[in-house]
Amino acid sequence: MTLRSKFTSTLKYAALGAGLTVAATRALRTKAGELEPPLEGVQGTFRWRGMDIAYTEAGDEDAQTLVLLHGINAAGSAGEWREVFAGLSKQYHVVAPDLPGFGRSDRPPLRYSAALYEDFVRDFLGELESPHVVASSLTSAYVVGVASDLDLGELTLVCPTAVAGPEPPKTALRELVRAPVVGDAVFGLLTSKPSIDYFNADHGYWDPAKAGEDWPDYEWRTTHQAGARFAPASFISGYLNSDVDLGSALAALDVPTTIVWGREADLPALSEGRDLADAAGCELVVFDDAMLLPHVEFGEQFVAVIGGDRPTGSVTVEQEESE
Repeated sequence: MTLRSKFTSTLKYAALGAGLTVAATRALRTKAGELEPPLEGVQGTFRWRGMDIAYTEAGDEDAQTLVLLHGINAAGSAGEWREVFAGLSKQYHVVAPDLPGFGRSDRPPLRYSAALYEDFVRDFLGELESPHVVASSLTSAYVVGVASDLDLGELTLVCPTAVAGPEPPKTALRELVRAPVVGDAVFGLLTSKPSIDYFNADHGYWDPAKAGEDWPDYEWRTTHQAGARFAPASFISGYLNSDVDLGSALAALDVPTTIVWGREADLPALSEGRDLADAAGCELVVFDDAMLLPHVEFGEQFVAVIGGDRPTGSVTVEQEESE
């Protein structure tokens, strides 16, 4: 075989592989289908920078508004609040959006950044009157970063962190996941059903069964929508890390703040929560037998905490808010 024929053969195999990858990606998206709302309530759309941002609201519109902002991960969506949304709507006017690039919101091929999410949080919350904001994980940093520009009634932050990806950010990794064909293949591996099950068991839930029998399938389906890889590409490469110093920024805010943590969490660990609460002078509420998602594992108790009650048993107030 001549060098030219070897090269031609290689190109043919490469084209065949690319074609199979494209076909497989299309088949998986067809199987995933269109996402239904993960929360029951009135479905709405917030138009922002040319994108349709999906949200669900419920409860008495004359009650205080409570905004639930989900965390950032490959399968992120407002469905993170599925175990508390209905309960909270009995006391509050609850609003839960899918962040840009996630869930049922538009997912254009942007190079998503922490600054973009800070701008979204500022604009979305700015439409509401003194909301109580509950934010999870990395999204907490975006809220804290713009809180001084807003009139917030109260803050509840669940396992807040400013860093969830490599530092410094890795451009090559982001562009790999964004790339056509190969990016779909890489992202498909990262968001396969075994990968989702692994993350849920290793970092998300102390008891993965509490995620719900059908929830992992919804997570898989949301990661197989068109454009699903673009926002996570920035997340896993470190481009969604925030530069806000959570402790000093919270200490400077005149907003009642509660930090909630799962005792078994490791990304980040409870020790970081204690340090943060101490630096910010915030109350720290700890859920036993929970990791990053105590609001899923202990929905009823979490609703009570948001409402100002302190249930006994698996919930401990480790640090009182400083006067």
